[in-house]
Amino acid sequence: MNEHHVAKIAAELGIKQNQVLATAALLEASATVPFVARYRKEATGSLDELAITTIRDRLHQLQELDKRRRSILESLETRELLTDELKEKILSAETLAVLEDLYLPYRPKRRTRAIVAREKGLEPLALKLFAQDKTTDPPKEALAFVDPERGVETSDDALAGGRDIIAEWVNEDQKARQTMRAFYAAKAVFHAKVVSAKEDEGRKYRDYFDWKEPAARAPSHRILAMRRGEKEGFLTLRVQPPDDEALALLERLFVRGNSAAAEQVKAAVQDSYRRLLSQSMETEIRQDTKTRADEDAIGVFADNLRQLLLAPPLGQTTVLAIDPGFRTGCKAACLDPQGKLLHTDTIYPFTSEKGKSESVAVLGELCERYQVKAIAVGNGTGGRETEALVRSSNLAGSIPVVLVNESGASVYSASAVARAELPELDVSFRGAVSIGRRLMDPLAELVKIDPKSIGVGQYQHDVDQQALKTSLDDVVISCVNGVGVEANTASEQLLTYVSGLGPQLAKNIITHRNEHGPFLSREDLKKVPRLGPKAFEQAAGFLRIRDGENPLDASAVHPESYPIVQTFAKDMGCSVVHLMRDEKVRQSIDLSKYVNEKVGIPTLTDILAELAKPGRDPRQKFQAFAFAEGVNNLEDLRPGMSLPGIVTNVTAFGAFVDVGVHQDGLVHVSQLADRFVKDPREIVKVQQRVKVRVLEVDLERKRISLSMRENR
Repeated sequence: MNEHHVAKIAAELGIKQNQVLATAALLEASATVPFVARYRKEATGSLDELAITTIRDRLHQLQELDKRRRSILESLETRELLTDELKEKILSAETLAVLEDLYLPYRPKRRTRAIVAREKGLEPLALKLFAQDKTTDPPKEALAFVDPERGVETSDDALAGGRDIIAEWVNEDQKARQTMRAFYAAKAVFHAKVVSAKEDEGRKYRDYFDWKEPAARAPSHRILAMRRGEKEGFLTLRVQPPDDEALALLERLFVRGNSAAAEQVKAAVQDSYRRLLSQSMETEIRQDTKTRADEDAIGVFADNLRQLLLAPPLGQTTVLAIDPGFRTGCKAACLDPQGKLLHTDTIYPFTSEKGKSESVAVLGELCERYQVKAIAVGNGTGGRETEALVRSSNLAGSIPVVLVNESGASVYSASAVARAELPELDVSFRGAVSIGRRLMDPLAELVKIDPKSIGVGQYQHDVDQQALKTSLDDVVISCVNGVGVEANTASEQLLTYVSGLGPQLAKNIITHRNEHGPFLSREDLKKVPRLGPKAFEQAAGFLRIRDGENPLDASAVHPESYPIVQTFAKDMGCSVVHLMRDEKVRQSIDLSKYVNEKVGIPTLTDILAELAKPGRDPRQKFQAFAFAEGVNNLEDLRPGMSLPGIVTNVTAFGAFVDVGVHQDGLVHVSQLADRFVKDPREIVKVQQRVKVRVLEVDLERKRISLSMRENR
């Protein structure tokens, strides 16, 4: 383990070095983030998942920096260019930018103007000019370098070549690059302009047809929007600071006095900036702002996804799910409490009055036959109309009717996962099954879909795809393990995200379960092929065996801690079951008596808390939601209306809210509260229920402006 890396990360996070060292060692030994956060608190000093993930990612960044450092040193050594001084600078470089600056003068490069000038023997002239001696007469000095055979016809040709060499020196000077890098970070400005004759075709980017904004303050969504407009050919985009200020900075670094030689250097500095340095710095600032925009957008996406995955589940109950449709009919699917398909049907309530009455009869018969306890209706086209039909028909008295967000259901329907789960079922019915299961347990169903298809992102196709995947995978893994997984009913996709498992072991668990029946204990998991001691250690605490042989198997208490619980019970003179049921007995336990070199107060406290509510689902309790009656379409909206809604997406510029009209409305960040709001996530979360007021409805563009402010 690199001690320098450990010290650096500890300083950045404001934690102790031994916390970083212990965390790094656990991760290096293939421990997962959820496992380390939950079951190794003594080692890490109770670091949470965010801190552990940050340590993991920062270690990777520093290791990549070291990898590049080694590559540069090897290149320089091979070409016999490595001096002790240069080596020391390279070894002490803290960032990739500084490392590349050091390497730039030695990097193998194509034939530049400076290289050509050197080949013509003009470097001594460049050195003479660069010294800027007051007595130097540049034209006179240049005469000595005129050589038609080498392509230097006149003294002006010689001076031009000398300036080319100086320009390259300026561009490759480490201090100059650091100065300009800081200047660009502080003063660069985005300037977007519409491409000529593309005004109509690119009208969705009209906000950026002539847009200027400081790069340091540009928000993520605008950076990504401008870049997308540029990529699609509708905008030109430059990121530059004021030229006069940039040149003044460089001239102060290189130009000394007012001599004739200094004028030559000044001209070379100006050429260096315009031809070389400004392009290099613009490339860097574009990449830096893109990285920042990506991080912000990915952070928003990750937060939204977490809220969606942790949406309250209805729980195991018999559900009638309906995927609405006008012309092709509504697809209905009855599911048992475990989500198993019992029956499918198609109804046509919107074709005629006869179709409506027949549909109501079919739904009523299904509710009675299968003892339906809840009805799930997809919120796509026809969703509000179908919901209204079901509610008005009073199918089975008090059965709750829930409008379910069906984003991604069509993606699931056509996926390999859906084909494997429901091979005999037509693709049109798989969406209904997914909608019903999503009501029972959003997390268990949504893990089957690529997170990018769920519809809670911001410019997700424009950001770094590997960084996005890593972040979203982290969120899914965190949510799955935070909730816990029932080993005897979980799907292969859900098991895949359990700490220590992955696709192959998840498949093996399903196969073993199908061949040998349900697991009776966590110990039975060890019988699964290839599920060895390491995988068991990582996974066992997150897998639940309800109604198993050991009551602790249904809890988040790790099997390695079972002896501690048994000692608790023995010392209290009761059974483990009694200990779990009797709060007074648990409160009388003195945890300090059980502390040893491996187990401390943090783990003992977690164990006691888990015994109080074994296997408790951390998600909130499900509550049915209803949109305003009679408001089903855009045309039904009027400015001033107050409506209930559900937040469907949070972005850097506001929140989108579903008010039940098939088109989400935007609550701009300025309309989220009566105070200044910097980040919409301070106020709203995905799936949050809110009260909004309609500000404006644009029927032509299908846009709704909403407000959550109380003071109008």
